[in-house]
Amino acid sequence: MDREGALQTVKEHLTDHRYQHTIGVMETAIVLAERYGADVKKAELAAIFHDYAKFRPKDEMKQIILDQGMEQQLLVFNSELWHAPVGAFLVEKEVGLNDEEILDAIRYHTSGRVGMSLLDKVIYLADYIEPGRRFPGVDEVREFAKANLNQALVQAIKNSIQFLMKKNQPVYPDTIYTYNDLVKLRED
Repeated sequence: MDREGALQTVKEHLTDHRYQHTIGVMETAIVLAERYGADVKKAELAAIFHDYAKFRPKDEMKQIILDQGMEQQLLVFNSELWHAPVGAFLVEKEVGLNDEEILDAIRYHTSGRVGMSLLDKVIYLADYIEPGRRFPGVDEVREFAKANLNQALVQAIKNSIQFLMKKNQPVYPDTIYTYNDLVKLRED
């Protein structure tokens, strides 16, 4: 699938604001992929489709999680996490994109996972630092991303965990495991 076809497909499922975010994620993912040696075409497609399910009804996403045997623990955490694994499922089912590396990058762009692939890292970080994002700590992560992908990811995840903790919200376990895994990689 080419860029224009993918963008046209995803635009139908997003608000104008989220579509602009998607463009920013795509452009950032291409830069990160080129900088760190990831497959640029896969990064482009994963970025375009990363929020494919963002605006699906919660009931629909919940049913897909149950029907597809996805991690049931998702359902007890913030529903903002749901669109990533549901999106990967729907991109495969509705769009016909079946590249597992791309689907995994979509699947884990909100939670991360232990042993993230290079493409997973690129999409997670591109979503976090795209130019339209404005929140405390994002500029620091943007600076880290220029020199060290793992350092940028550690800081992004740390910021997210601290944000959730300040709001007295639970942190999805895979996010904590991802943080620990990345910190251990920095120590090795």
